Amino acid sequence: MWQLIVEAPFAEDIELAVIDDEGVHSLIFPCQRIPAGWINAKTREILDVHPTHWRMWPTSNACAADARRGAKSS
Repeated sequence: MWQLIVEAPFAEDIELAVIDDEGVHSLIFPCQRIPAGWINAKTREILDVHPTHWRMWPTSNACAADARRGAKSS
């Protein structure tokens, strides 16, 4: 579930939704909030983004559990 950007945690891998020249979309890499703004959680590069909302970055364990649940319901 998407959350308000002002509620984004610091120093946790999260998924950001941003508005840019192409419209609204989510970034394809995990991001982290830092006091000065946002960074790419993998490369530690500072991002020049203006996110609108966020949600927790899916972990491999969560993805595997979702896949198992999907296989059971098929």
